[in-house]
Amino acid sequence: MTFQELQKFIKISDERLRKYFDGLEDTEKRTLARTVKLTEEVGELAAEVLAHHNWQRQEKMNKHSHKDLNHEFADVIITTFLLADVMQVNLEKAVRDKIKKIERRYKDK
Repeated sequence: MTFQELQKFIKISDERLRKYFDGLEDTEKRTLARTVKLTEEVGELAAEVLAHHNWQRQEKMNKHSHKDLNHEFADVIITTFLLADVMQVNLEKAVRDKIKKIERRYKDK
């Protein structure tokens, strides 16, 4: 999947979410909601990472599936894109610029 394909999906998802949840037409509320959602998704990913290494309580391990780890990574990425979209951040450019900065940092080492 390309950045463009993911961004197209994000636009469609944004429209769906705005229709489904009241109050998301307001940019400030949408930003806050997506930030909180991203925090939730990162927490779920952290829980799956712990489960992946068998560092969870047994009752959580009984519900664990290795497929969940993949889904939680995807949830974090999608939610990050949704938040970036509402904040008008071009993630493709941001990632490209960040990679250049990292490469320069390690170029002389």
